[in-house]
Amino acid sequence: MKIMIYIGHPAHVHFFKNFVKQMEKKGHKIKILVVSKDITTNLLKKYNLEYELIDSYKPNLLNKVFGLIKRNINFIRHSIKFKPDIYLGIANVYGSHTSFLFRKPSIWFSDTETSKQVEKLTLPFCSNVLTPTCFKKNLGKKHILYKGFHELAYLHPNQFKPNKNILKKLNLKEGEKFFVLRFVSWKSAHIRSEKGFSLDDKKNLIEKLEKHGKVFITSEVDLPNHLNKYKLSIEPSKIHDLIYYSTMYIGEGATMATESGILGTPSFYISSMVYDFGNFIELKKLGLVESYRNYNNFKNRLTEILKNKNIKKEWKVKRDSMLKDKIDVTSFIIWFVENYPNSAKEMKNNPKLQKKFIKISQ
Repeated sequence: MKIMIYIGHPAHVHFFKNFVKQMEKKGHKIKILVVSKDITTNLLKKYNLEYELIDSYKPNLLNKVFGLIKRNINFIRHSIKFKPDIYLGIANVYGSHTSFLFRKPSIWFSDTETSKQVEKLTLPFCSNVLTPTCFKKNLGKKHILYKGFHELAYLHPNQFKPNKNILKKLNLKEGEKFFVLRFVSWKSAHIRSEKGFSLDDKKNLIEKLEKHGKVFITSEVDLPNHLNKYKLSIEPSKIHDLIYYSTMYIGEGATMATESGILGTPSFYISSMVYDFGNFIELKKLGLVESYRNYNNFKNRLTEILKNKNIKKEWKVKRDSMLKDKIDVTSFIIWFVENYPNSAKEMKNNPKLQKKFIKISQ
């Protein structure tokens, strides 16, 4: 089988990396097309995933219009040469358009209910869209739900084993308390009107945390000089090792908040858009991620949890409980793609069949 995958964001690399490697081992041919953004290409190189660059990311209206045309043309050009049997992607507008043109199936993955523009440009042309069961919107007859979280494609125990070497690189001892903070730029189209921490909030938060352990900051925006000493300096591919061993995650980053909770690390998401996502509603019910609309609402809770010496153990218990009801998403996608389109029909008729992907291998 020949599979063409679109990757337009660093998080997409994590989502597809294990799928690509395992499918290639089985003899399938993969072509990855990339729009370069942030650390996307660096991650692909780190994981030894071959790719073709079709455009670079430029966050302006003019590029969005002409970029759509340019990327569709590049998709068509690569499709004529590669002749894919199926197209995959997250928010895969270009792959959906091209697959429709060549009368080939395309599968779109999503866990973001606020991507209205992408839905309008993609749904009429794709074959199926797959989302977690916690996804709040009904996307129609093409919509298929799976019992998992987007992040379980790469953080399920079958797909991820934490590496303790990250602790040595940061001069940390195993069991030593440390905190990971994440600040975002708030420039994406669907979150531009939202907000998280103010500069004073960040200062106050760090002062409180420093009394209990080391503080590391990962940030999309430049930090003021007095916060630069906290800036995290590790390879992006090592971030999941770090948050697995961290005492706590606090930040504006929705993806990292989910990743932390799924890894069994106490996770606290601070954002004015906390109730927009179905995965956060479910993660709250599971007790894995707590969400607060602003830092003031979180202060009292922070004081409380810093006194709790067993908080990491408590989160680990909740994480183990969650895994008893969630699938290994990568293994499920491999089955779904290899058996498509019959797999889509089977999932529609009997969604319970996916229970076979819940098992954790030893």
